[in-house]
This record gives sequence, C-alpha cells and structure tokens, in this order.
Amino acid sequence: MKIIADVNIPFLKGVFEPYAEILYKDGREISREDCLDADALITRTRTRCDASLLEGTKVRMIATATIGTDHIDLPWCHAQGIDVFNAEGCNSGGVMDYVFSALYGVAARKKIPLQEAKLGIVGVGHVGKKVERMGRKLGFRILRCDPPRAEREGPEGFCTLDELLAEAQVVTLHVPLDDTTRGMADESFFEKMRPGAVFINAARGEVVDENALLHARPKLGALVVDTWCNEPAVNEHLLAECDIATPHIAGYSYQGKQNGTAMAVQAVARHFGIRDLEHFFPETEDIDLHPILIDAVGKSQGEIASILQYNYPIFIDDFMFRTDPRGFERLRSQYQYRREFYIE
Repeated sequence: MKIIADVNIPFLKGVFEPYAEILYKDGREISREDCLDADALITRTRTRCDASLLEGTKVRMIATATIGTDHIDLPWCHAQGIDVFNAEGCNSGGVMDYVFSALYGVAARKKIPLQEAKLGIVGVGHVGKKVERMGRKLGFRILRCDPPRAEREGPEGFCTLDELLAEAQVVTLHVPLDDTTRGMADESFFEKMRPGAVFINAARGEVVDENALLHARPKLGALVVDTWCNEPAVNEHLLAECDIATPHIAGYSYQGKQNGTAMAVQAVARHFGIRDLEHFFPETEDIDLHPILIDAVGKSQGEIASILQYNYPIFIDDFMFRTDPRGFERLRSQYQYRREFYIE
C-alpha cells in the first residue's frame, strides 16, 4: 500500500515505513499526481481534500491529525466511498492553556479585573468543556452557549448567544467551522457584546467577520486572535489591533501533537488491518511530557498571571508573529511545542 503524508506532522516519520510505501510532502504541495496510486492520505489543515485532488485516484481513506475537517469536502468524499477520520479533541488541552495564558496576560497588561468575572464560552465541546472546567477552578462565573448540546440535553445550564454576549466580560469562541458558524461573529454579534469585554478567537478564522471585528474594536477591552481568515495571508490591519496575535498555534502542545498523530496512525492501522499500529502512541524518551500541575489555591490574579506566563510565555509567540507576519507557515512548522498544564 502507499500513503501520502504531510511532512509537518510530528512523530510520524518511521512509523509506517515497515508496512507501506510512504511519501512525505508539504501539505500545500500534495498534488493529484501524488495521489493517483495512493491508498491513504494523512493530512493537516493545509491540504484541501476534494474532487480536484482526489477524483480518479485510488485514495479510499483520509486521516487528518486535526480536530477540524473544514479542509475536507466531506459530502464528496462520502459519495465516493472515501472514509474520513479526524482527531477529535486531540489538542483541547493546549487550546485551553492558550486561552487562560492569553486572558491573564492581557488582563495584567491592561489592568482588567477577572475576579468572579463572567466567562462566556461559545461552543462547549472538547475544548469548551476544558475551558469551562479550568474557568470554574479559577473562580469565573460560567455562561455556556451551545445550541446543539442544549437541544440534546435540555436548556438547563445553557444560555442563548444574545444572553451570553450581553452579560459576559470575556467571550471565547470554540465552535467548529460549518455552515451554521461561518461568519457568526458579525456586526450584530459585536453590537450585543458588553463594552469593555475581552474577545478571544482560537476556533477558526472564518467564524469571525474580520471587518465587523475591526469596526467593533474600540468597544472591546482586549482582543486575542489565533485563527484568521485567508490563512496564511493574515489581515495585518487586524493584527495591529490585537493585544495578542498568534499564527494558529493555540493547540500546539506536545501532548496535542502526540494525540493528533496517534489518532491518525491508529485510524489508518484499523482501516488497513495493520495490527502492530492499532494502539500506536509516539514515544519521546528525551522529553518530559507530563502535564504541569499548577497550584492556584489562594493566589491573587497577578500571581496566577505570573505562573501561567512562566509555563507558557505567550507574549513571545505574539512578538515573533508581529516580527514576521508573512512567515505564518514557517512559524507554525518550526514552532517549539509546549507542555500542557492543569489545575486540580
């Protein structure tokens, strides 16, 4: 069998070589010609998997080492009998860490009080649940908006988007990108936010109308953006308006990358009956990857901010991005992964 894999997927080289022919290429450079005689693709978000890439090829399964699948034309793939597997929740811990490092970082710089603030979480799935759990432990009052979950589980414990925007001092997006969420943070969305609120987008760039966000910027207390429309060609005007701006690296923890690669490898192994790899997990003997336990009990906001910045100095990522915003892809591919942290 033959596998085409994105060369930037960590911990992958050497895994399939005993079992298959494998071709590594930059995700943006994978071509239809590469796929003609391939059985499987292992991708990231930079490979657009649709008819233009796959029609007439042998590919019968795609494993993406990412949570999102918006780079894959799912209806077309399903119609062609191509199985698609994603790595649900793989980097949720890393994104959660990013949210609180960013939040406490900008709050320290702009003297924004967070004690008993209302934290509005839009989308309470794999990432949103972890943000909720950490937020409760840090003393935030939680507002949850997730219409699909509210419909399945009942409305108790959830609020409408309008209610959340009107009340939350912090609004953080954790929704998938689909037809219902594309452009959801529009002019009306920002008009309903309370003045001085913090806005964080570490979901997908296209869930935000960037022009509407720029128009609303003066009313926001702070702005944090990790995901952008038209990546890697980011809106540099929006970049200049951010308090923290990063190149889509919120989930770039060691654990997140391990999880994503493991889930992709396991999916391919199950699909093609490679028993030796059905429980694969990357080994990293030279790196301590145990999550870091943070003691926040009795700590002041400033002390918590210092602890979080020590474990994830997010302003370094912000500085590196501002220094070279056109180096978006290079900054991602050469990123030094960080260890995750948690609070008991």
